[in-house]
Amino acid sequence: MSWFDFDWVDAFSDSAFGGNGCAVVHGGAVLPEDVCTAYVRETSLVECTFTGPSDVADIRVRYFLASKEIPFAGHPTIATVAAMRSRGMVEVDTLTLETGAGIVSIQLNRDEIEMMQVAPQFGKLVPAGLVAAAVNLSEDAIISPPQFVSTGLPFCITVLRDHKALRAAKLNLEALRKVAAEAGFSSTDMAEPFLVTLQGATAVGDTFSRLLMAPPSPPEDPFTGSATGAMSAYLWKHGLMPKDSFIAEQGHDMGRPGQAVVTRVGPSDAMIGIKVAGRGHVLMRGQVDLPETTR
Repeated sequence: MSWFDFDWVDAFSDSAFGGNGCAVVHGGAVLPEDVCTAYVRETSLVECTFTGPSDVADIRVRYFLASKEIPFAGHPTIATVAAMRSRGMVEVDTLTLETGAGIVSIQLNRDEIEMMQVAPQFGKLVPAGLVAAAVNLSEDAIISPPQFVSTGLPFCITVLRDHKALRAAKLNLEALRKVAAEAGFSSTDMAEPFLVTLQGATAVGDTFSRLLMAPPSPPEDPFTGSATGAMSAYLWKHGLMPKDSFIAEQGHDMGRPGQAVVTRVGPSDAMIGIKVAGRGHVLMRGQVDLPETTR
């Protein structure tokens, strides 16, 4: 058993209980996957990060769901940098993170943390009927062809006609497996559609999104930074977002309002990256005693 410092951060929020929570375990990158996933389950959060030294970047960051390690995630990246900065571990305006999706560049602008997500990869188009069934909506609620897009982690981007459809969505796990199969994913891969409307939750927002999640994760993600990058790339590629930079909102109906500023890097037909910026509020900190294995 070893003691590790940790910070619990509400990412994409500048106040307590907003955005999406993430526990950052400093120095925990040495821990095995079963311990890290058990820790995520213990916190009841969607994701946690575990940091360590890197030979190719300023710091290494490992990202975990309750079920497995993933290469990258957006709100945990914001949370990790906010936690490090709050402890005086970051004294510069730029830094780099070694992640499973490659090197992620960070720019610090006063209270805002901006991450450069990798150039978008556009994957398979999925029949709208399959996606509609996976979220218990009628097919005509979807106004653009659903498509898997990744800026570090793939999501099935699904544009809905209005807030009413967005709020009515409910996950159907059996139908969701068909979406995963259609995309060539295994049954353990994330295939949950990232649902977005072209109207903000507030007057300042440009989009409003939801991500419903399958067990053992919590049923809904309050704010999904990696999916926000993928969603933005989709909107620009398909001509649905006229602005080069816009405000994405998520989590308001959960009582956890989150907001990000998203900026395109490069032309819409040849994007070289997506900048996603937000704030992080350190809610609590302490130490956790973690074993070398759960077995």
